[in-house]
Parts: sequence; structure tokens; C-alpha cells
Amino acid sequence: MNGSKGLVAEDVSLAYGRTVVVEDLDLAVPAQAFTALIGPNGSGKSTILRTLAGLLVPKKGSILLDGSPISRLSAKETARRIGVLSQGPLAPEGLTVLDLVRQGRYPHRSLFGRWSVEDDAACEAALTLTGMGELADRPLDSLSGGQRQRAWIAMTLAQETSILLLDEPTTFLDLAHQIEVMDLIADLVATRGKTVVAVLHDLNQAARYADHMVMLKDGTIAAVGRPETVMTAATIQTVFGVAAVIMADPVAGTPMCVPIGSSDRAKGRGCQY
Repeated sequence: MNGSKGLVAEDVSLAYGRTVVVEDLDLAVPAQAFTALIGPNGSGKSTILRTLAGLLVPKKGSILLDGSPISRLSAKETARRIGVLSQGPLAPEGLTVLDLVRQGRYPHRSLFGRWSVEDDAACEAALTLTGMGELADRPLDSLSGGQRQRAWIAMTLAQETSILLLDEPTTFLDLAHQIEVMDLIADLVATRGKTVVAVLHDLNQAARYADHMVMLKDGTIAAVGRPETVMTAATIQTVFGVAAVIMADPVAGTPMCVPIGSSDRAKGRGCQY
């Protein structure tokens, strides 16, 4: 993989203390596509995402950005190229949507630099893309869950990066707000050419929206590729220990997982783990 453009993990191993959580990972993130990281709890999804962002240092191997180790970049240089939204982000009480979005401009500003026309334009574009323009003056804590998540995504977009890394962007959202956020992410890829990597728990949601899926088990890749390649009964059984039937989603035509076995699983819970 050496010399590959875009974002690449090359022979990466990750550990917390003496506990190895990811081992010998080789992963090339497709450009201008939506990649979903899926797998059971503890499979290494969020750890890999944080490492791709340069927030964790591999025990072995390298994260490459356009062929160069990301470790050679400063935090600001990395933030100009990769936007990161962590799981369940928090903001100070009373902060407005616009206040939050303006924070996304920090990689582009010097310590004492004045706010510029370019900064205003980037924030306005981010608010427009996420449909948050009319809510710019509203406090974050007055918004619905879906609106808050769109505000955080707007902050990330204000960084004007080509790569977005999102850690469980739909967690704790109801179904309508999950769809709202997933539609927004898919639109950013389709119309803006963004490269998105997101940790997701709902397999059917991932298969419907993602162009590329990476299924993880115990810190290693169990399956990778298009949803129809990854979402098979054999991989679901191997990775999750659940017998399942894979059928076509009646709306999108993408693979849909229907778990079988015990009576409660047979009722179907969206194959969410």
C-alpha cells in the first residue's frame, strides 16, 4: 500500500497498555465514498477511527495521508485535512449553533488572526449544507437530537476538509433523526465529493447507505468491500455468532439482515448490535 493516495492504515497494531485491540490492520479508505465500520462491541471500530484521525499512535505500522505518515503533521495541519466528530460530543451551556460552527474554523486561523470573509463564507456554507441556517442563533440545548447532530456536522464541515470521520453519528437518535443524519451524510458524499468513514451499529442502515463496508471482529477485518459482498449469512454467523437470512431491502435493494434462531431475534431488531 505504500505510496497510496488518500487515507491508508498500513500494518497497524494498536494497544491499550499491554492489551492489543487491533493487529496487523491494512485498510485503504476509498476516496469520495461512504465507508461504514461495523462489528460487535469491542471489535475495534472506534479505536481504528481515532487512529485514522491521528488521535492515537499505533504500536506498530503507520497511518498514511496521501502517501505520507500522518504522524509528521501538526494537529492543525491534520485538522485542515481531516474532520472528526466524536461520539456524544458536548458543548458549553448556552452555546448557539453559529458559535459551535465557528469553532470549526480554528485550524485555519492563527492565534491572534482576525475573523475573515473566508471564515464567514465557510460557516455560512456549512449551515446551508446541513439545513441549519434558520437555527443559527438558537442555543444547542434547545434543539432536537437530530438538529444538534446536524449542528455538530456543520461545525466539522466548516473545517473544509475532504475527509470526515464520524463516530456513531446516529447513536441515541430516534429513527426519524437517524434517517435525517444518514441522508445528510450520503448527500455530502454524492454531491460534495466528501470521503466519509463512520462507525455504525445498525447493519441494515450501513448496508443501505454505505458504498463500502468494513466488518471487524476482535480487531481484525473479517470482511471488506461492497455491502453485497460483506453482508452474507456466513459473515454474520462468523462475526456476530447469529444465524441470519440475507434478503434484498424492499426499498433500496441493498442487503438486509434478518436474524433467526431464538424467538426474540426472529422478530427482527434491525440486526443492531
